[in-house]
Amino acid sequence: MSLPLIDIGINLEHASYDPDRAAVIERARAAGIVAMIVTGSTLASSARALELCRQWPELLRATAGVHPHHAAELVAADLERLAAMFADPFNVAAGECGLDYCRNYSPPEAQRRAFAWQLELAARHRRPVFLHEREAHADFTAILRDWLPGIPRAVLHCFTGTAAELEACLAAGLSIGITGWICDERRGTGLRSIVDRIPDDRLMIETDGPYLLPRTITPKPPHRRNEPMYLPAVLAAVAEARQQEPAEVARITTDNAMRFFGIKNLISSSRIIPN
Repeated sequence: MSLPLIDIGINLEHASYDPDRAAVIERARAAGIVAMIVTGSTLASSARALELCRQWPELLRATAGVHPHHAAELVAADLERLAAMFADPFNVAAGECGLDYCRNYSPPEAQRRAFAWQLELAARHRRPVFLHEREAHADFTAILRDWLPGIPRAVLHCFTGTAAELEACLAAGLSIGITGWICDERRGTGLRSIVDRIPDDRLMIETDGPYLLPRTITPKPPHRRNEPMYLPAVLAAVAEARQQEPAEVARITTDNAMRFFGIKNLISSSRIIPN
C-alpha cells in the first residue's frame, strides 16, 4: 500500500509535461501522492499553474512568483498582477522567489531587487513564501531577515547547502524542502549527513520535477524527466539518512505540508496516515 505523500514543489506547468500531463497526474495518484503544489516561476507560469488547479481542484494548489533566473523580467508594474494571483483561492504561497548566484541568468542586483519586492508583497498580503537559494546564502539571509517578521511561514525548497547554512535557516524559522538531490551518490553526500538535523516539524519533501530525477530509482527510467510518482524515492532516502521509518517520515512531512500550505481541507482524512 502506498504511503500518502504531498509533493510541495512540482513544475507541472513545464512544457515537458504537455504531451501526457493527465497521465503524469494519474501515475502520481497511483504512487500515493495526495496533493501537489505547482510552482510558479514567472508571471506566465504562475497563471498556468492556477489554471491547472482549476482542472484538478481536488489535487493541486499553486504558488505565484518570479524565480531568480527570471528576476530581470520583473518590473514594478507586475506586482499588481502577482497580488491578484495571491487572492486566487487556489494560491497557497508566494514564490518561487529568492537568489541564485550559481548561474546568474539574471544579474545579482536584479535578483536582489525582485526578491525584496516579492517578500514585501508577501508580507503585505500575509502569504507564506516558497524560497529558492543557490550559492547566495549571505545576501539571501540578509534580505530575508528584513521581511520575515511580516511573513506567516517560509520554506526553503530544494535545500542543498552546508551544515552552517542549514543551522542559520532553521534559526530563522524556515521549513526545509528536500528533493532527489539527496538520492545522488555524487552530490548528495553532504545533504545526507545533515538532513537528520532538521526538526520533524520543519521537514517537507518534493520532486522539483521535471528536474532532479532521483538516481536511486530501479530499474532506471528510460528518460531523465522527473515526475511526482518518484517522490517515494525521496522519502526512502530521507528516511534512511534520518534513521526513521518511511511511514513516520511520510506522516510528518504530509502533516507539515498540510499545515504549512493550509490544505488540510483538500485532503480526505481517510487518505492520511493516522498519528
